Amino acid sequence: MKRSAKTHIWHQRHANDFYVQKATKEGYRSRAAFKLMEIVDRDRLVHAGMRIVDLGSAPGGWCQIVSERLHTDGRLNGHLLAIDILPMVPVKGVEFLHGDFTDDAVLADFVARLDGHPLDLVLSDIAPNLSGILMTDQARAYDLAEMALAFAVQRLRPEGVFLIKVFQGAGFEVFLRQIRAAFKTVTTRKPKASRDESTEVYLLARGVREGVSD
Repeated sequence: MKRSAKTHIWHQRHANDFYVQKATKEGYRSRAAFKLMEIVDRDRLVHAGMRIVDLGSAPGGWCQIVSERLHTDGRLNGHLLAIDILPMVPVKGVEFLHGDFTDDAVLADFVARLDGHPLDLVLSDIAPNLSGILMTDQARAYDLAEMALAFAVQRLRPEGVFLIKVFQGAGFEVFLRQIRAAFKTVTTRKPKASRDESTEVYLLARGVREGVSD
């Protein structure tokens, strides 16, 4: 099958996707919002007053879900920071940093905004620009995952939580060992909104192990 035909089929399937249509109807920027919604509600991850960061936040679907849950009586009760190398249209209640979270200047700006406070929750849906070469893309994805993990253990409070999307395949088992070494408990989540054929899974890690962030 020609690439143009495959692209046409993908777009047609995407347009007919239940969660794509639901996201459009309910005003969410991506179907990924429903993946986070299920995990957040099932595991009770977001509470009023929390300090949260969303790594790789564009287009902002995850931010929308978290912001909704931080608002009580129409007022924001918490601090939600979002970081992405891509631009993002503003989301109510979200403080957005446009840049690479591994860049020293961006990181310094982020730390200043925290004003010395640790984070309660780090979310990561970050992904590299795809080259189309599977092994290269997997390696880049896990490089970013390791950076996000390092970011989380350095910035979270001891009882903090880290949620990251990864893909099963080359690099998965190695990263799973790394995250288990850094956190006291690690569980796997596969939301209903994840497509059946997708290898994506979400790793939910709680409690930074003592000495890991030193």
